[in-house]
Amino acid sequence: MQLDINIQKTLRSGERVFQLNARFCSQGQRVVVVGPSGAGKSLLLKAIAGLMRPDSGHVRLDGQTLFDAKAGIHLPPQSRHMAYLFQDYALFPHLNVRQNIAFGLKRGWFNPGLNDGGAAVDYWLDALHLREVAHQAPHELSGGQRQRTALARALVAKPRALLLDEPFAALDPALRAVMRAELDALQRRLQVPMVLITHDPLDVEVFGEQVVHVRGGAIELQKNAEVSPRMLAAA
Repeated sequence: MQLDINIQKTLRSGERVFQLNARFCSQGQRVVVVGPSGAGKSLLLKAIAGLMRPDSGHVRLDGQTLFDAKAGIHLPPQSRHMAYLFQDYALFPHLNVRQNIAFGLKRGWFNPGLNDGGAAVDYWLDALHLREVAHQAPHELSGGQRQRTALARALVAKPRALLLDEPFAALDPALRAVMRAELDALQRRLQVPMVLITHDPLDVEVFGEQVVHVRGGAIELQKNAEVSPRMLAAA
């Protein structure tokens, strides 16, 4: 994955001003953006996804320009063909597991039918061990099952990249370790490029093929996998 980021964004709320100034290039399949809360990590991820429009700069993926302020280019999220996994998973509470996954194949906002999605949904139900809960609602699921459902919905449309916003933050430590291992194995098997944001050094240790450190809206450190997560945590 060739990800070329050079963006600036200023946010104002009353007298408070936050400036995102992010510039880095990635050549790896796994990019981890690490930093404390409020550093600008989620804002950066939304800019890549097309959910936030920067004030200036550009975003390019594998040679395609997704955003360029000077050229007036700002591709909408659906045209970028990326999958975005929100921190709270953003499952639809009125849809069951199968319907939530099938939604990833839909265009527009019509709810999938009870048996929509066919073989594509069946594949992910089996791949992520969700077959037994396929007809349950999100509130009936465990934390791990909710995350698997969100991942299945993200992956069913075969995205060009997977964007993950603190994917393990809502899980208890034991489940976090299990889901971290599952995502690690899944990404290695599928070889789908990913950008993961976190403040957890263990996420950096497992997924940090390339590590981008953010603090106060600025890139402070960009290293490959040999960087110690403990050094990043202490930075």
